[in-house]
Amino acid sequence: MKTIMRIVVAAAAAVVAAQVSAQGYPNKPVHVMITFPPGSGTDIVGRVVTQKLSEYWGQPVVVENRGGAGGSIGSAVVAKAVPDGYALLINSNAHAVNPAIYAKLPYDTLKDFVEIAPLAGAPNVLVVSSSSKIKSLADLLAEARAAPGKMNFASAGIGSGTHLNLESFKLATRIDVTHIPYKGTQEVMSDLLSERVAAYFSPISPAIPFVRDGRLRALAVTSTKRQTSFPDVPTVAEAGVPGFEFTLWFGLWAPAGIPTDLVERINKDVNRALSSADVVDRLAKVGQDPMPMSPAEFRQLVRKEIDDYARIIKAAGIKPQ
Repeated sequence: MKTIMRIVVAAAAAVVAAQVSAQGYPNKPVHVMITFPPGSGTDIVGRVVTQKLSEYWGQPVVVENRGGAGGSIGSAVVAKAVPDGYALLINSNAHAVNPAIYAKLPYDTLKDFVEIAPLAGAPNVLVVSSSSKIKSLADLLAEARAAPGKMNFASAGIGSGTHLNLESFKLATRIDVTHIPYKGTQEVMSDLLSERVAAYFSPISPAIPFVRDGRLRALAVTSTKRQTSFPDVPTVAEAGVPGFEFTLWFGLWAPAGIPTDLVERINKDVNRALSSADVVDRLAKVGQDPMPMSPAEFRQLVRKEIDDYARIIKAAGIKPQ
C-alpha cells in the first residue's frame, strides 16, 4: 500500500510540476531552430511569429538558422534537446517529406517530435529570370518537351516543399527536367538571376521583391485562385495544367517529452499571434495566410501529408538517399 501511495504521490507531483512550469513559462530566453537559411520562406514566416511571441512572453526568442538536407540537419539538433519548451523547431512541410526522401534520418519524425502549431501557408510561384526567353508557362512546357532532361530546375533542397512541388508538377505535365537542389531559396536566386538554372517554384514571400523590381518574371502560382501579391499572374491550372495545386506551409514543433499543458500554452500563444492585426498584415505582405489549428489538428495534418508525399515520391520514382 505504501508503495502504491508513493507512486500516486510521485505522479501527482509530476503533474503539478508540469503545470507550474507551463504557468511560469518562459522565464528565460527561448531558442528556436529554423531549418532553412535566412531569406527563405521558412525564415521569413518564422521570424514574424517569433517576434510576436517574444512580445507576449517578455523574453528573447533567439533564432538560429541551420539549413541543409531538406531541413533535417536543424531538426536533428532539436530532436536531442531537453523537452522543456526552451528549444523549439520551425520547419516547412519538408518535415513531412523527409521520411520518404532519406533512408536514414538522424531522428524519428513521428516519435522524436511533438506538433505544436502550423504557422502559415501559401502557394509557390513559378519564376524565371526576367532575361529568360520563357515568357509563359506554355513556353516553359514547350521548351522542356523539346529537349527532355536539358532544362535545369532548382529547388531549395532535396525533400523541401519546393522539391516536392517540382516533382508533382513533373508528374502532372509529364515533362523531364533536371533537378538541381540548393541549400535554400537565397542560394537559388543568384543562379536563377544569372540563368544558371532555368526555373524555380519559389515560396511567395522571398520572390515578391525580385518580381516587383523586375529581376524575376512570375509565370504562375500554385494555388486554386490568383494571389493578391500577384493579381495578374495566372494559376498553374489557368495556365494550362488543370487541377494542379500545391501549398507550402510552415510549422512549429518541440522535442518529444514536452509536457502536454506546455504544448497547449505555446499553441494558444501562437494562435493569438496569428490572429493579431500586425502579424496578419505582415504575413499578407509576403503572401502568407495564417493557419490557426489545435495541436491535434496539426498532428493529423502532418501524418496525412507524410502519407501523401510518400505516394508522390514513389510515383515519381525517387529512391530514398
